Amino acid sequence: MILVADSGSTKTDWRLINKGETTSFETIGFNPYFVTSAGVLTELVNSDLVSIKDDVTQVYFYAAGCATQEKRNVLQSPLSTFFSNAKVEVEHDMLAAARATTGKSKGLVAILGTGSNSCLYDGTEIVENVAALGFILGDYGGGADIGKTFIKSLIGRELPVEVEVDFNEEYKLSTPDVLDAVYKQALPNRFLAGFSKFVFQHINNPVILKMVEHRFELFFEKNICKYSDYQNNTLHMVGSIAYIYQDIFKKTAEKHNVKIGKVIKQPIEELVKYHV
Repeated sequence: MILVADSGSTKTDWRLINKGETTSFETIGFNPYFVTSAGVLTELVNSDLVSIKDDVTQVYFYAAGCATQEKRNVLQSPLSTFFSNAKVEVEHDMLAAARATTGKSKGLVAILGTGSNSCLYDGTEIVENVAALGFILGDYGGGADIGKTFIKSLIGRELPVEVEVDFNEEYKLSTPDVLDAVYKQALPNRFLAGFSKFVFQHINNPVILKMVEHRFELFFEKNICKYSDYQNNTLHMVGSIAYIYQDIFKKTAEKHNVKIGKVIKQPIEELVKYHV
């Protein structure tokens, strides 16, 4: 049995492949910047994966935050312990995005989900990667970046009154609540990314639209435009933000003479095809 997993900062999609049939599982996201090896093992032991762990012979685990071997080891250890009968491979989620969208063809690939990242893929491996830097220093255009920008504008009283009223009715969060969640609680990137849905619901408001357009503009300026010959490579997109906001994103791409190729919300189904 083969187990393929795609893990972002928020959740992990798992697919068990057994004689041509697939079974789905879901757990929290395992980003090594925000979880420990012990925490990952605890989550696995308490998940539905317990029922199949001894039957799995191969695990292909793709995760955000796994650009270095040190970070991959944070996940490799608990996964190998849990799936004790399997060969476990941990790879960066950028490689997952590339394999899911371009297969074995060359192209630019970007992830816009809770965070954001990008790479130039030659059909076999990633040959260029502009550092994403995480939601505090970078991750332009990702859910946490959009949510952070929105919250700062909200608290700074820079948004239209109607947007502020709608937000207070839906969330009932005080400024101290927000500060506590961001600075004291676990996984502040998920907390901030959660507001991207509210932002999209108000995308027809000119102020909100301009804010989102600016985050995507920064994504191109700080990431895509730094790749070699970027205008002659098709850009493929993966992630919830890429999928939901794709019409706005495509307009930004046009300004930079970048052609958009495949846009998929979740790469897991295409990864299953790739590994089968």
